[in-house]
Amino acid sequence: MAKDSHPSPKIQADQRNMRIASILLVIALCSISYIIGAWQGTASSTVITPSKVTKSSQCRPDKTTSETKGLDFQAHHQVGLNESSVKTEAFFPCDLKFSEYTPCQDPRRARKFEKTMLKYRERHCPKKEEFLRCLIPAPPNYKNPFSWPQSRDYAWYDNIPHRELSIEKAVQNWIQVDGKRFRFPGGGTMFPRGADAYIDDINKLLPLTDGSIRTALDTGCGVASWGAYLLKRDILTMSFAPRDSHEAQVQFALERGVPAMIGIIATERIPYPARAFDMAHCSRCLIPWNKHDGMYLIEVDRVLRPGGYWILSGPPIRWKQYYKGWQRTEEDLKQEQDEIEDLASRLCWKKVVEEGDLAIWQKPINHAECIKDRNIHRDPPICDNNDPDSAWYKKMDTCITSLPEVNSPTDTAGGALEKWPQRATSVPPRIRTGSVPGFTPKIFHDDTKLWGERVNYYKELIPPLAKGRFRNIMDMNAGLGSFAAALVQYPVWVMNVVPTGMGKDTLGVIYERGFIGTYQDWCEAFSTYPRTYDLIHADSVFSIYQDRCDISYILLEMDRILRPEGTVIFRDTVETVVKIQSITDGMRWKSRIMDHESGPFNPEKILVAVKTYWTGQPKKQ
Repeated sequence: MAKDSHPSPKIQADQRNMRIASILLVIALCSISYIIGAWQGTASSTVITPSKVTKSSQCRPDKTTSETKGLDFQAHHQVGLNESSVKTEAFFPCDLKFSEYTPCQDPRRARKFEKTMLKYRERHCPKKEEFLRCLIPAPPNYKNPFSWPQSRDYAWYDNIPHRELSIEKAVQNWIQVDGKRFRFPGGGTMFPRGADAYIDDINKLLPLTDGSIRTALDTGCGVASWGAYLLKRDILTMSFAPRDSHEAQVQFALERGVPAMIGIIATERIPYPARAFDMAHCSRCLIPWNKHDGMYLIEVDRVLRPGGYWILSGPPIRWKQYYKGWQRTEEDLKQEQDEIEDLASRLCWKKVVEEGDLAIWQKPINHAECIKDRNIHRDPPICDNNDPDSAWYKKMDTCITSLPEVNSPTDTAGGALEKWPQRATSVPPRIRTGSVPGFTPKIFHDDTKLWGERVNYYKELIPPLAKGRFRNIMDMNAGLGSFAAALVQYPVWVMNVVPTGMGKDTLGVIYERGFIGTYQDWCEAFSTYPRTYDLIHADSVFSIYQDRCDISYILLEMDRILRPEGTVIFRDTVETVVKIQSITDGMRWKSRIMDHESGPFNPEKILVAVKTYWTGQPKKQ
């Protein structure tokens, strides 16, 4: 008879005990691994302190600051990535002649373009084969800018070594050389008594301090003294001027800690949405408002909010007194003012006042009466559908941008705004009325709360964020502007950038909240000078652009506009953050990967990076 093939009960019991022991051992090992992983994840969220502002006037070319050297920038959160696939390219300094390089407003490239209507001073970006694959150097002896508010009045000569404006505009008190510093007395072409006194004159005619005026536009801004002195009245000004014979005027503005961009009103729309600004200003800005079928004033009308104001000083206002000094005939100046008055009337603007050197007009709060007036004033017509917020390489119109319809002649088109500061956190009219697809009041409030929490976390990682270390901040993918809203209590301003072609245009919402910003395609250079921002925030920017263009050029552009010892905060997927770090390691940056504020198991990570201090070297003779 065959033997029984089943094991004995004793053997079966031993096997069961072994299986149970194996299971318990695996569970114990997993638990230990989890505890160690959580401990390491917590350890990776230690505080980073970027290098402090260098107050000494002595500079250290090609050397990292001692503060930066002492930082622990090693990533404690290890990522399972095949290191052999990540290659670090070493980027070398460009020639010192590129220290003020502005890729899309390069004077050498501009000469190739048509001068009619100043087209050659618009954005003309280099082709891909012309991109510089090197680091823009700071000038020798570069120093950290003065802290705000002292920076409003002073800048280091070595940082912007241009005396031209101090000579050319000496009588008008734009800028003066004071030893190793520039001093900004606050003067301007039409306000020799200073911008403060000039603004006081405007305040007698307009309500500048009750919160109803928050965002302003200064066309042809000089060194932005008008915007600089409006800041203490809680008015945030977008100042712009071309890169022209007044060398480095926008660079001076940003060095002072005042919002500004390189820009010009020529043939393309300025890069801001419709109904953005509460007030626009031209003080002898030399823009021919009465020419080209009124195109330039029509563009101002597009970006003015309903009920917004336009202020004009300088030619032709008060021409009877100034015509000799302006070296123009009385007849010529009178004709120019008559034509501006007529155009403003045909735009349905109302002249509020003309007093002294100032003339002020107001845009209507809606187009109810303006539509009726088209029977009388046929030109310019009201546009049928001109995509009013589209403003990236879009030609200007000679028709009036239509306002949203209203139910009553007393209603404000698009919705009334809260006064500042309530405006920053109130639901913007564009969201309240559902005109921005995908956003609701609840989403807005949730977003505001989320970024408040995130900024609090940033302050733990970067304590100087709350201590005046930074002044000029850029948000490369601003969304609803909630990052800027979370910083409103600090002495900073934020350039809120909305990337083009993303399908979600939220820049109008940002302006309705009382902040400023611009459109931008990050495959191109930004309209600013090198070394003009202290801190750059990049939320998901590289996930968006990694399939559109070479992200190393975006990082080189960030390096161009970031000041030495400036800081960058990246938020992105762990794979993207590791890729970014592998590139910035070759750019003289020090960086560290940090955990998401929700903990180590969130796949989104934060990379905090600091650009080290170094300068270009003059060629030896």
